Amino acid sequence: MKTVFLNLAKLDFDSKLDFSRLTQQTTVTKYAASSDKEILDRIKDQNIVITKELPVGKDLIAQFPPSVRLICEAGTGYNNIDIAAAREKNITVCNIPGYSTEAVAQLAITFILSLSASLTQQQIMLKQNNYDNFTKHLLVPHGEIQNKTLGIIGAGSIGRQVITIARALGMNALVFNRTPKTWDDPKIKSVSLTELLAHSDFISLHCPLTPDTKHLINKETLSLVKSSAFIINTSRGALIQESDLIAALQAGTIAGAALDVQDPEPPALDNPLLTMNNVILTPHIGWKPLEARQRLINLIAGNIEAFILEKPINVVN
Repeated sequence: MKTVFLNLAKLDFDSKLDFSRLTQQTTVTKYAASSDKEILDRIKDQNIVITKELPVGKDLIAQFPPSVRLICEAGTGYNNIDIAAAREKNITVCNIPGYSTEAVAQLAITFILSLSASLTQQQIMLKQNNYDNFTKHLLVPHGEIQNKTLGIIGAGSIGRQVITIARALGMNALVFNRTPKTWDDPKIKSVSLTELLAHSDFISLHCPLTPDTKHLINKETLSLVKSSAFIINTSRGALIQESDLIAALQAGTIAGAALDVQDPEPPALDNPLLTMNNVILTPHIGWKPLEARQRLINLIAGNIEAFILEKPINVVN
């Protein structure tokens, strides 16, 4: 089997990853980045194509040579690949679920703690040479998260891990999931989306981007949220209608937001989110810890090994 990684720089941006397990399974050709034209040149005579959030649309897949048998998305989300077009070409598509569960959950909890203590506002004040928090009484909100209610939209592996950590910190959890789940812990309750939005102090998004979930958070749903509540998104930017979120933040109808993902990425330089005092913005770092990225490479190797043995795993099409 011959394998080509089309945009490795997206993953190995610090050149610290070990590919030894992957190269035990297959011959690997690596490219830092690839345009559509380069993709078609580079996949000739290749059997396996690895991408990381690289758009691979219908028209492009239609031109793939018969040699390509597997597209492996180096991540959890695969909305960048036209899986129906791949199926028509008899190309299997697989993803890598679970590689960043701990990392993304850790970031979501970090956001909750930071928002509750107004850390962003305090750091902004210091950069402005404003030391009033030190010389006067505390001028920003500061609260505990114990006994606060965390709303989790999407109870997959990451959502469940966030709940586990939040419960250890004394939070209660309301959960909205496409398929309602039952919980042994009485402090965790499955509810409707409407109930979750109305009663949560923190709302954290952990669902995939689909036609049903696109712009799930919008003007209408934001109108249900408490003015003291915070929105957290470590999943996909398009789950939120950004213009509606910005309007709610500017009007003070919600307290703040922490967004590791935006729509589009990166945000335009004139995006108001970049300069809002009640917003934490990070450049899609949830999956990027070295440990998570190395785990991802090793799991890709496992996917390819299973495919070679004709026992494919994590197939999405």
